[in-house]
Amino acid sequence: MKYERYRKEVVPRLLKELGYRNVMQVPKVEKVVVNMGVGKHDDPKILEGAMKNLAQITGQKPVVTRAKKSISDFKIRKGDAIGCMVTLRGARAHFFLEKLFAVALPGIRDFKGVSPDSFDGRGNFTIGLTEQLVFPEVSYDDVVRTQGMDITVVTTARTDEEARALLAALGCPFRKN
Repeated sequence: MKYERYRKEVVPRLLKELGYRNVMQVPKVEKVVVNMGVGKHDDPKILEGAMKNLAQITGQKPVVTRAKKSISDFKIRKGDAIGCMVTLRGARAHFFLEKLFAVALPGIRDFKGVSPDSFDGRGNFTIGLTEQLVFPEVSYDDVVRTQGMDITVVTTARTDEEARALLAALGCPFRKN
């Protein structure tokens, strides 16, 4: 499976590339968080559709995210359902990343690569997609409303360079400058 590829191919490559002595120093993917925010909505089918699509994409049941505080400009009350999210770990995270890097991202029209500047300074990588239809599991008939999503890859890397090397070894299509 995909996690086996990480252990057999990526770890020895990164050991050499980053100059580590111990296998435990090599950065790894801790978790992948996929978040779909639907905002304030009058129709409950919008949130249900987003949850169904997210479950199809990730293979795991999403949890509903609620507003932490009231915002009068957006007509949101504290506790309103405003989105859904999934946290993937272990083999599921690696499987999702493989699908994202090999199938979904190259399928985007006019795709030139992922920005290598999307790191937060601590080795975590975030990418935003404008619609869920880039994944092959989601059919156009199942979509209630086209919805964007944020994908955050949390790694154990200490620096952005280590995380960039890890994701490049996993197959992330970074943009060439």
